[in-house]
Amino acid sequence: MALRMCESFLAQHTCVARKAAIRRVPTCFISTEVFLDRLRKESKLGFAEDPAGSPPHAAVPPDRVEHLSLMLKDPDQPENPKVLKAAIIGAPNAGKSTLTNQLLGKKLFAASKKVHTTRSRALGVITEDNTQIILLDTPGLTTPSKAKRHQLEETFLVDPLKSLRQADLVVALVDVSEKWTRSRLDFEVLKCLALNAHIPAVLVLNKVDLLKNKPLLLDITAELTEGIVNGKKLKVRSLVKPIHKEAPEKKTEKTAGLQDGEEQMPNPDGQLVRGLSSEQLRALKSRKGWPLFKDVFMMCATDGEDVQTLKSYLMVEAKPGAWQYHSAVLTDQSPEDICTNTIREKLLEYLPQEVPYTVTQNVELWRETDDGNLDISVKLYVKKDSHMKMVIGPGGQLIARIAREAGLDLSNAFMCDVRLKISATLKN
Repeated sequence: MALRMCESFLAQHTCVARKAAIRRVPTCFISTEVFLDRLRKESKLGFAEDPAGSPPHAAVPPDRVEHLSLMLKDPDQPENPKVLKAAIIGAPNAGKSTLTNQLLGKKLFAASKKVHTTRSRALGVITEDNTQIILLDTPGLTTPSKAKRHQLEETFLVDPLKSLRQADLVVALVDVSEKWTRSRLDFEVLKCLALNAHIPAVLVLNKVDLLKNKPLLLDITAELTEGIVNGKKLKVRSLVKPIHKEAPEKKTEKTAGLQDGEEQMPNPDGQLVRGLSSEQLRALKSRKGWPLFKDVFMMCATDGEDVQTLKSYLMVEAKPGAWQYHSAVLTDQSPEDICTNTIREKLLEYLPQEVPYTVTQNVELWRETDDGNLDISVKLYVKKDSHMKMVIGPGGQLIARIAREAGLDLSNAFMCDVRLKISATLKN
């Protein structure tokens, strides 16, 4: 009966599926009644268009020296300061950079529908009242073989592990709109969680607005948590299959196994890190989820209200400790890095297949004018003549569009008018 009620309710509200995104799942109890009540309430809500992060006047200094000086400036410590370092990890294209941008309240990280948009680790800083949240945005987790095949930088393998070692909290992001991958955690994500089982972690199910069959969220939650959240067994009725009784025993056996028999593996920096034995890796491959998540969130990373809920959670999780950055710092990315990453995002958005991945950039001019504006000139280096025609577009329309849209994003980041000129040439 409850299942039929849920199906009927969802069918009547397909037109408001976007508004039916769920923001947080109770950690110890998920039932049909709770699920339906949440859907009913949220189908009546609109979503904030504004991001959840920094105040509108916050900006990244457009001058490299000024930005570096701000990064090195002593933090303006408040009374009773609190701090939290949160590492956001996930498979490629899970929405990590989009979520980071929304939490910051500014578009400072490149985000596109293509994989491997983020090329290296970067951090964003949220400072409110006496609390500072440091967001560690990382490249999508990948394997050494895939990195070699796609000619990816070493940062794709090193940066996520570095971020995790520094983190106080891990945010594992999963794209639930991907039918073939949403029912199990990516193996690289599982490895990171297993190697850092002592660090608290939360699960964020992203892009729920794209999931038409909302009851599937309960199945997905049960699979990805192995039926256990915050040390308690989930009670899922009607909408999902019963959790196997041996799940708690599996949790005890396998997670305990991570503490024993570990072998030392060299990392790309030449240092030793604690690794997993072959037996532990085989056991990990048989798992679909992770039973040590503290909490579960269901959200759409582009909705301000969803993001605000997660942001509030991060604020509560912050612990007493000195701030690491001055309150005016938004990111450790240099102004030039923000510029080239923004242009790369547009290239990925508008160019097909492998073309955008082969284009390189060089900033030829970076000048602040007397009227407070910023003149930027960037040259693109393209491998093939056929690629050049695609980059330029008919009558130069595409490259002009990329310059226009990237310029608007940079104006928002630097809080000044940006005149961006982009040209392209063939590589020698």
